[in-house]
Amino acid sequence: MTDSGIYPDLQGKRAFVTGGAQGIGRAIVAALVRSGVKTAIADIDPTAAKRAAVEVGAAFAIEADVRDRASIEGAFHHAVGRLGGCDICIANAGVSTMNHALELTDDEWDYNFAVNARGVFLTNQIAARLFVTQGKGCIVNTASLAAKVGAPLLGHYSASKFAVLGWTQALARELAPKGIRVNAVCPGFVRTGMQAREIEWESRLRGVSAERVVADYVAQTPLGRLEEPEDVADVVVFLCSEKARFMTGQGVNVTGGVYTT
Repeated sequence: MTDSGIYPDLQGKRAFVTGGAQGIGRAIVAALVRSGVKTAIADIDPTAAKRAAVEVGAAFAIEADVRDRASIEGAFHHAVGRLGGCDICIANAGVSTMNHALELTDDEWDYNFAVNARGVFLTNQIAARLFVTQGKGCIVNTASLAAKVGAPLLGHYSASKFAVLGWTQALARELAPKGIRVNAVCPGFVRTGMQAREIEWESRLRGVSAERVVADYVAQTPLGRLEEPEDVADVVVFLCSEKARFMTGQGVNVTGGVYTT
């Protein structure tokens, strides 16, 4: 069953999704596939990527490390060969660690920037070079609520995601005359494996229970619940469609009302 009736223009399109094996990325892959998009899942965990590809159907897995130009370039061109082209690039791969700002290590800072900022830069640049030659294409980057408001204990993560938004805006302005749209989504407190780890870290760093951390997340969210990966995925698919044809350079909040600017 597909949702191609909602976005008929997406039927038959081809997409490359990084970090697509689990969490938000897997939900994006599933939503694209339901819309009739043939999708390549690029992920550093090949086993999880293959499992996701089988589960969602109409997708295949490629191992890729977004921190490494040769790795992501090879994965992208392999996907283009198998798909017969590419119309959509979703730079979703991301990581987080959590620590007090004064206790942050160089390794923590570098790790977050290597995946979250450099990974988006490399993925976008490689895809955009193809899109420029064909005069069309759509890029959507996964940023964060922490890209709009600096988050305590996540200073390094926030900085890396602010970088994603700045890059998204600049790239969108450069590529707009070439027929390419570039946008980002900014999720809030999303129920994923990454969030589960963050809850444990925050519980320890704040000296409160994990239940208290979750309750605080929900209390900050006007819509009154934790966000689901599908809440983000549906917005990503919209941004890939012709219904968002006049949107570029945007950091779209998908936060349940936590942040509204």
